[in-house]
Amino acid sequence: MRLAQVTGTATATAKDPRLVGGTLLVADIIDGAGTVLDPACVALDTVGAGVGDTVLLTFGSAARLPLTAAAVPVDAAVIAVIDRVDMSADS
Repeated sequence: MRLAQVTGTATATAKDPRLVGGTLLVADIIDGAGTVLDPACVALDTVGAGVGDTVLLTFGSAARLPLTAAAVPVDAAVIAVIDRVDMSADS
C-alpha cells in the first residue's frame, strides 16, 4: 500500500465493460511528508475519494479484492481516504 494525493480524474469513453460506472482517479504517490515520489498514477476509486484527498492505494492482485468482481482489470485501487498522517515517534 502507498499514500497518494488525488490530483485529478481520468475519463475513458472506450473501456473494458467491467470498468463502466467506476471512477478513475489520477494521484501522485507521496511519502509521509507529502513529497511526490511518483506522479500521475491512475487508480480505480472504491471509496468515493475526490481531488485534493490523501488516499491509500493498493496495487496488483490486491487492488481487485475490494471490487465486487475479482476479474475487474485493474492494477491500482483507492481503498481509503486518509484523515491524518502522523510521523512523530511519540504516537
